[in-house]
Amino acid sequence: MRLNRILLSATLVVVALVVQVTVLGRLQLPGAVPDLVLLTVVALALVYGPVGGALVGFTAGLLADLAPPADHAAGRYALVLCVMGYAAGLVRPDNGRSRSAWGPMLTVVGAAIASTLLYAGVGALVGDTAARHVGLLGLLFTATLYDLLLAPFTVPLIMALARRAENDPMAVEAGGGPAQSADVSSGWLAGGTGLRIGSQRGGLRMKTARGRANRAGRIKGIKVVKGVKSVKKL
Repeated sequence: MRLNRILLSATLVVVALVVQVTVLGRLQLPGAVPDLVLLTVVALALVYGPVGGALVGFTAGLLADLAPPADHAAGRYALVLCVMGYAAGLVRPDNGRSRSAWGPMLTVVGAAIASTLLYAGVGALVGDTAARHVGLLGLLFTATLYDLLLAPFTVPLIMALARRAENDPMAVEAGGGPAQSADVSSGWLAGGTGLRIGSQRGGLRMKTARGRANRAGRIKGIKVVKGVKSVKKL
């Protein structure tokens, strides 16, 4: 991974982990705990792709395994987030043309459900039966609900920061011109409408400039014709 990716990912993961442990973990909400670390991994994976998402997920999960008050074996959550980061990176649009918010929202829902099931499955293999006492269906519902409520305030911001750190690779097409479509983060920030006010204004400005140039050309042509006619009369 690039140095800017490592620095940004490490900062975002540490901040997310601190907020989750010190704030979200103490809210005593029914069922699951809002998983800000998972949302951070998903958001970065949607920008970095499957390999980068897997690396970020493994690192974030390992930190979460070691951070107090961890009550499970180290490496369990690292495995879960590594798989989630890789899977989320697979659905990243290669050309960055997805401007709808539905894609990231469905990714968050899938990650919340899959991570809960995978975490409970790994726990069952190592003898941890806590999910049975709490209720797996309740954990699935609350985890999905909390992550969905938290995602609009975190995922688009993290994706925008990651894009900026990457020098906005999706802002320019292969030909070197401005891209006509926004990436997933800008689509989420636009509310899934796919409208880009800046692009529309730019298009209107270009049309206005072209219209002025055409009018100026026609005026010059009329003046030249009139000048030729006056010369012929003389």
